Parts: sequence; structure tokens; C-alpha cells
Amino acid sequence: MSDYDFYYWPVPFRGQFIRALMAYAGKSWDEHGADEIEALMQCPPARQPVAFMGPPVLVERRSGLALSQMPAIALYLGETLGLIGNEAGRRALTVKVVIDANDVLDEVTLDGGRQMWTPTKWEDFIPRLVHWMTIWEATGLRYGLTEERGYLLGTAEPGVADIVTSTLWSTMSDRFPVIQELLETHAPCLAALTRRVAAVPALAALRQKSFELYGTAYCGGQIEKSLRQVLGRQSEGGASAWEGACMCSLGMRGRARKVCGFT
Repeated sequence: MSDYDFYYWPVPFRGQFIRALMAYAGKSWDEHGADEIEALMQCPPARQPVAFMGPPVLVERRSGLALSQMPAIALYLGETLGLIGNEAGRRALTVKVVIDANDVLDEVTLDGGRQMWTPTKWEDFIPRLVHWMTIWEATGLRYGLTEERGYLLGTAEPGVADIVTSTLWSTMSDRFPVIQELLETHAPCLAALTRRVAAVPALAALRQKSFELYGTAYCGGQIEKSLRQVLGRQSEGGASAWEGACMCSLGMRGRARKVCGFT
């Protein structure tokens, strides 16, 4: 039996952080598809496994605990899987890194596609994206990170902060070479850390599996199409992998299954 049930759209976006943490720790999980996610979203909050607005949602089978919101799930996995240290300051910094990563996703997708990218908007955004990169670079340098060795918060082994950091930047860089170039130019130690952590066998296997399952899709929908247009790199079928999931999240499919049997 798997360790967790995981509800997230079939793209390597916000939920990829949670997949990476579980994969790194050698845990197993069952992915639940768009129909089941939509069904849960349509349930009254009192009948959901955890009262939530949108995925990701993680249910731990051993305890029955259900959580939503990516940072909360990441913190819980870090605590229970030994990926966050006991020192209060480092724990707080780990949470800060996870929330920063969440913020970057919101900014790269213009707050979940509330607007679409244009060439002018992207050019205006580049300095801010670079500033985000240098925030990570400065954090790592403060704790002894170099291009050859070290981890973001000075730990002996990768932790939640490193896994989330690597997942954020490697997933974007894999799909958008322009972002990879910015990372290498403006944050070389961050770029090296991203590569080192992404090369851990469990994470490398997750990366390969994600390409097999999702192709080159990133966040999906019209916002991904506009992002690819301004970056001059249309990927064949890139956004289509999430087309159904986008419709689910907007409540447009109207054929949810009955899965509201939670108490």
C-alpha cells in the first residue's frame, strides 16, 4: 500500500515540490486525476478530507491526516521525514524558502493567469526575476554555498529548502532555456546547487518520469501559451497536457464523480 494519496493536476508545477520531497525520502504515493480533484473541489468543505479551495492535497494513509496548501504540506513532510533540522532559526528559514518559491510561481504565472504575458510585460519582469535568483544566491553564500559544494542553509545533507529550491529552478530551466541562461549568469552558485540536487537518483528519476507523463508542459493553460510565446519557444503540445485540468479548476467540466465520502 502506498504511503500517501496525492491530489494535483497532471503538470510539474506547484505540486512538483511535494512529489520531489516524497521521492527524495523514498516514499510512495498514488496520484489522483483531474476528475477526482474536481469532485473533491465540488464537495462541501465539511465533507472534504481537509477543507480546501484547490490542490495540492495530501492524505497520509498511516494517520489519515489530510493537508492542503503547498507550504503546509512541505513543512509536514519535512518534519515527519527528517528533512528539516531541529534548530528553530533554520526551520524558520526553511519555511521562508518554501514560501518564496510559492511566490515565484505566482509571479511567473501572473497570479495564476489573471493576465497574459506580452513581450513588454516580460521584459519589465526580467529584473525582478533576476532579483529573485540573487535572493537565493545571497542566502546560500551566507551559509557557505559554493559552485562545488554546500547546501542552501549550510546543512550537511539536502533538506526541504534544497529540494524545493532545486525543483523550482530546474523545472523552469528544463522548459525555458532563457531562464536557465539568466540563472547561470546571475546566480552561478544557485545554478550549481540546482544541478547537484536534481542529480540525486530519486530526483533524477522523478524528472524523467515527469517528462514521460507530462511532456514539456509546465503550468498549462493560456498562461503557459503566453509564456512560451514571449520566450520564443513554443513546445509542441506543451499546454495541452493540462487542458482538462484547467477546465476542472474553473469548474467547467460538470461531470464529477461521487468521492465525497470523507468524514
